Amino acid sequence: MDINRSAPATASAEGVIHAPPELVWAIQSDFETWPAWNAAVTRMRLDGPVAPGTSFRWTAGGAPIRSTIQEVVPGRRLVWTGRMPGIRAVHVWEFEPHPEGTRVRTEESFEGVLVRWLAGPMQRMLTASLAQGLAALKAEAEKAEAERPAGRAADPQG
Repeated sequence: MDINRSAPATASAEGVIHAPPELVWAIQSDFETWPAWNAAVTRMRLDGPVAPGTSFRWTAGGAPIRSTIQEVVPGRRLVWTGRMPGIRAVHVWEFEPHPEGTRVRTEESFEGVLVRWLAGPMQRMLTASLAQGLAALKAEAEKAEAERPAGRAADPQG
């Protein structure tokens, strides 16, 4: 599954995190810990395993969201869809090894009545949200990598 590139609002963010892919994946795929390291997420409830079809309810940026995991490729790709009043979203995270750690790319599309009416502000909000989420993941992963004992591998299961 991919984002809807023709949606009224789309955004992406990309960067290198100085931590191994298995550690970055372990942090991002541990949904219930998001509020501990991402200030934008204030509530999270995962209703099962990190697997396609599992739903989760969360609050991000003050908005309650209902999401469903669509795709899980451990260590490489995580996709979910979400709904909030007037908005349908598709969010994709991709992780790949990089000489300095992990290259992370995140993309999201917003569509729906509210987005069509407020396309410009929604575009700006989405762009800022993805940049903030990537920065929070980077800070948490690099902190965890710095605290990890030398020679100890990250837990790929999260």
